[in-house]
Amino acid sequence: MTSPQLLGARSADPSPDSPATGRAARRKRHSSMTRKRSLAARYLGYVGYFVGAGLISGAVVHHPLDPDRYTRIAGYGALVFLAATVLNEFVLTRERPGLPRLLLVMGASLLLSFGIGMLSGGLQHFDDFPARGAVLVPAGLVVSFVAYVIKDADTPTRRVFSPVGLAVLVAAALAFLGLRNVAASMESAPGGGHGHGTAEAPVADDHTPAAPAPGSLADREARSVGDPARRRPRPLSRGKGIHGEGRVHLPLPARAFVRPDAPRISRPAPAA
Repeated sequence: MTSPQLLGARSADPSPDSPATGRAARRKRHSSMTRKRSLAARYLGYVGYFVGAGLISGAVVHHPLDPDRYTRIAGYGALVFLAATVLNEFVLTRERPGLPRLLLVMGASLLLSFGIGMLSGGLQHFDDFPARGAVLVPAGLVVSFVAYVIKDADTPTRRVFSPVGLAVLVAAALAFLGLRNVAASMESAPGGGHGHGTAEAPVADDHTPAAPAPGSLADREARSVGDPARRRPRPLSRGKGIHGEGRVHLPLPARAFVRPDAPRISRPAPAA
């Protein structure tokens, strides 16, 4: 066998495996590109962060008004935020983390959702709940920073105590002092520091309804239904009657307007 034939035989040996290897590589590239280009999945993961944080922010601020209702809303917001975390951190990524990292990311994401909710809710509803907002804003700032450092895979956990962490802590302390003074001034002012769901006591109406004008439709209806308070009896007429002079005579149509509690006038018996 000549050398060209030997070279051709050697080159033909790995040829049966090459199509299989090429198909596996193409499937891997196709799956990675599918995960990367999935617009719907990336959109849901992006929106889920904001929707979950928004639900939590409203629930944290309004929790004293209706604890049962806003506890459920906070739970729904936490579930939405965690679902978005799973979608973004484990489904749409090429490298799947292990179980310890998975639990750490889920816990940090839950803490991050409440930190963002406290910060945004305290700022948004500070006029409604000044004292509560003065606590939620600095607490949310610290909690969200710590949770983000734990969640970020590229940042070591010790960076919590870095100069950036110290700056966040100082900013939170200054925010607490400043917002507490603002809240105290708002609550001391008349009408300040109101909350949602608080209704003022209705003012009692001491005015009695005015009587309808004589001859109006309302006055005629009141007369037709027999309202004693709106009946106006005709004045008694004095004249010379058949039974003597100076006696009281009621015309026949006026007897229907005499009040029931009025004293009856007895007629004298005719003389024999």
